[in-house]
Amino acid sequence: MDINKEGSNKACASCKYQRRKCTKECPLAPYFPINKSKSFINVHRLFGVCYILKLLNRIDDDKKDEAMTSIIFESNIRAKFPIHGCVGVINILQEEVMKTNCGDVDAPSATEEFNAQHPLNMQQDAPKSSLGLTDQDL
Repeated sequence: MDINKEGSNKACASCKYQRRKCTKECPLAPYFPINKSKSFINVHRLFGVCYILKLLNRIDDDKKDEAMTSIIFESNIRAKFPIHGCVGVINILQEEVMKTNCGDVDAPSATEEFNAQHPLNMQQDAPKSSLGLTDQDL
């Protein structure tokens, strides 16, 4: 995931944004390769580089990937839904689940409602016999 450790001289999205030379020791390079610049900008706007670096220094190495995945996700959602962010998305999904669960109990009436809204012309949709004849031909 880290471009700099593969021997490339390209800067990560963080270093490019800050106009710095990206070194092999860059702590943000594994999480923000050059093709993830939009994600970096979202993280930078919401949390700031200084906070992210402090956070990465404080947490254990085995938890860094999970923490950064969460931070990147939250930042991208906040950029897409600036007012409610992740909480708004969670609420929308919970409402959909509740509607789906309630819909299972009332499935026959939902089917009747659908059929009423989308009436079929039975003669046009009548199945053909194996000879290619319809009911009108008989």
